[in-house]
Amino acid sequence: MSDRHFAHWPKGLPRHMSVPETDLFYNVEVSARRFPHKPYLIFYDTKITFTEFKDEAERIAGWLEKQGVKKGDRVLLYMQNSPQFVLAYYGILRANAVVVPVNPMNMTTELRHYVKDSGATVAIVAQDIYPQMQPLLGAGDDQGLQQILVAAYSDYLKASTDLKVPDFVKAPRQEITEPGVTLWSAALAQNLRPGPLTVGPDDLCVMPYTSGTTGHPKGCMHTHRTVMHTMMAGYQWFGIQQDAVYLAVLPFFHVTGMQGSMSGPLQAGSTVVLLPRWDREAAAQCVERYMVTSWTAIPTMIIDFLMNPKLADYDLSTVTRMSGGGAAMPEAIAQKLLDMSITYVEGYGLSETIAPSHINPPDRAKKQCLGIPIFDVESMVVDPNTFQELPAGEVGEILTRGPQVFKGYWNNPEATRNAFVELDGKSWFRTGDLGIVDEDGYFFMVDRLKRMINASGFKVWPAEVEALMYQHPAIQEACVISAKDPHRGETVKAVVVIKEASRGKVTEQEIIDWAHANMAAYKSPRIVEFVESLPKSATGKVMWRALQEKEAAAG
Repeated sequence: MSDRHFAHWPKGLPRHMSVPETDLFYNVEVSARRFPHKPYLIFYDTKITFTEFKDEAERIAGWLEKQGVKKGDRVLLYMQNSPQFVLAYYGILRANAVVVPVNPMNMTTELRHYVKDSGATVAIVAQDIYPQMQPLLGAGDDQGLQQILVAAYSDYLKASTDLKVPDFVKAPRQEITEPGVTLWSAALAQNLRPGPLTVGPDDLCVMPYTSGTTGHPKGCMHTHRTVMHTMMAGYQWFGIQQDAVYLAVLPFFHVTGMQGSMSGPLQAGSTVVLLPRWDREAAAQCVERYMVTSWTAIPTMIIDFLMNPKLADYDLSTVTRMSGGGAAMPEAIAQKLLDMSITYVEGYGLSETIAPSHINPPDRAKKQCLGIPIFDVESMVVDPNTFQELPAGEVGEILTRGPQVFKGYWNNPEATRNAFVELDGKSWFRTGDLGIVDEDGYFFMVDRLKRMINASGFKVWPAEVEALMYQHPAIQEACVISAKDPHRGETVKAVVVIKEASRGKVTEQEIIDWAHANMAAYKSPRIVEFVESLPKSATGKVMWRALQEKEAAAG
């Protein structure tokens, strides 16, 4: 395993990072003592100070304990970015319990798995999606949900604002009176206080679920210690101070937003400006109004942000750091940000590593690159069959070990065993991602282990083809999948969204011809289909599997 990347380590940064051996709620107590009157959260111009945050999180913890929640119990958290999400997250931790964050796009059938698998009896749910959780309440026995705390986002619209507030956010509080349901406002009004904090760094803290390639989603067991590692690593890597202002647009139920835009700023004593749903106009207004300095976003958001015809009307000069991951940033978009004096720093991580295991050095960032292993992390590329380490430039599976790697999948010992491999007495996490490491020790994604097109024996990596297609001036977004071919077995198909200005002016055949002229014949798309939009997950990632399955069904 190479240490070449240390030659490019961020200047002035130690290679080792000491992680506080505390529970996460201690960060709330410290920031409330240090910055009592400073706003931690700003939600459509309503400000919540660190002191107010601590007080309300404790009251939620008191309510949870009254419902019988005790140390180690799992509590479902099902809502969009909002003050209540953050308060509920830390209220659950203050009750010595474990947060199970759930994608707010999930429907009842999917939620049933989370309830059953986690063994949760209490859920904290947003009013607008409560109908999806309601059928799981009161199963009539000790299994299943016994209590739901329902929050109305509009409870935290206390200041007048000229920002465009989505209808689901400003919807008035509904008086739900079903048995087993408590309204957020009523829980706070009870003014209950929790018992002592008894969890330590190695107790379970949060359990995000990951879907993987097959079967039901699996809960990734993270402790206060594993979570603390990436939470601190993110802001230390970038040299962020307590007076940084974050724009939080990535969903908090997902580990990138949770760590980088919620828990990291809380530990640092920074301020977070919240948006529950992506809105490029509101984002620009918030950047200017609150002099946002730090922003973690994915490429699809940045692309949309930069396409705003009114962008030049806003002062965005305070943004000194923009970072993200999940998909490679197209070269042309990265260059446009550079023209605005913003370097987009890419990173890499998984639910199993509770966000980053790799980040680019801010002053030596490479484009479309995962970065280098961060503090105390080891990583290498191996042959996925023999687990022999591969030399620079050769494609293999990325293995990682470090303080933030999860403790296994909840109630799934077989999946846990399959996720790790022991080499020379060390346990390595198998990411399932195919990549290369270059001569400088930087890691690059090639594709998922399962996502590969075999065209006449040639291996085609869709992510590589997509990156090339973004160089066409008319292409806004592209997703590459395989299509059946009577001669080649599989062939390459590109599902493409054309920029509005180019619609009707470019044809599918012209894109095919351009691709054939700009990339190797075996990998250039033989089929191009124009669509209005690509299917995306709640975190903004293109759902290539959905397109692949649709193609397979049609074939």
